[in-house]
Amino acid sequence: MKYPALQLFSQILPQLDQFDCIIDARSESEYALDHIPGAINCPVLNDAERIRVGTLYKQSSAFEAKKIGAALVSRNIARHIETLWLDKPKDWKPLVYCWRGGNRSGSLALVLSKIGWPAYQLDGGYKAYRAHVSADLADPPALDLRVICGTTGSGKSRLLEVLDSIGAQVLDLEQLAAHRGSVLGHLPSQPQPSQKMFETMIWQKLRTFDLARPIFVESESKKVGNLRVPDALMERMRKSPCVALALSLENRVRLLMEDYRHFADSPATLNAQLDCLAKLHGREKIDSWHALANGGAMQELVGQLLAEHYDPAYLRSIDRNFIQYGQALPLELQDIGPDDFRAAAEALHLGAAQGLRTGG
Repeated sequence: MKYPALQLFSQILPQLDQFDCIIDARSESEYALDHIPGAINCPVLNDAERIRVGTLYKQSSAFEAKKIGAALVSRNIARHIETLWLDKPKDWKPLVYCWRGGNRSGSLALVLSKIGWPAYQLDGGYKAYRAHVSADLADPPALDLRVICGTTGSGKSRLLEVLDSIGAQVLDLEQLAAHRGSVLGHLPSQPQPSQKMFETMIWQKLRTFDLARPIFVESESKKVGNLRVPDALMERMRKSPCVALALSLENRVRLLMEDYRHFADSPATLNAQLDCLAKLHGREKIDSWHALANGGAMQELVGQLLAEHYDPAYLRSIDRNFIQYGQALPLELQDIGPDDFRAAAEALHLGAAQGLRTGG
């Protein structure tokens, strides 16, 4: 094969996990928005340099812009080689891509191949990859989804985490979205990814699953924080068999106090989020919840939020949105300790495996 080898993403995909390095030659902001899973960012032009070359192209001439751009690209490629790849053997196989598979990735792939490495360049670049992801998510494979349902604080996320730890297949959308899925679900130490990155992470998880085995997922709404669950996946979830997870109100309050302890240290942040509920509950009720937060009465506040906001909303939506919920498998947690969640996870995992063996 002649290198650099220019290939379509459909040709690249079967060997995507076999490349020794996937190199995103775009700028740092393009990479941050979304990138091929596992790619490292090695800009041949960074954000500031792209602006400089682009401005020169518009205000002076293409020729002048290309001269400056070539000098910058050459220096950047040299630096990447010196700092990252000087120790790589001759059979080191990289994949290089940029926005459209043009000059940026072409320049880097050419230099790598001239050195003697079997470099591949993605024809069509990131745009071709993104089109493939969008098409796959619009028509996902036949997934044997098992939807974990339960009121807020019943431990759905913890159950998914334990299921994953014992070898079950788990699609944890809240984890991928860096959000707990409710008005109070923002994680203060972790911003949400972009919509495109969220979809990339879902696509990557789906392609790793054994489609002959069940996949456990939580009964999410269409949005997880600011991010949208792909429509086709959402439709599959809503038609899938359900598990009805139950936990006493007292234990749900305890669990939420553990999971949302950051709000106890920052009543102002909590009150700002509670203000989002003013249209539903009125200013007087929100002010009373503010008073509880400011007074440190978090347990009472959590109990009221469950009784007056979360539980009614859940009961209004679950039967309407998840059509098999009426036949859901009941699963009751006695407490919120690690042993309780492990026992529940093992029961689900074993039950799913037995169903496969018996054809159920």
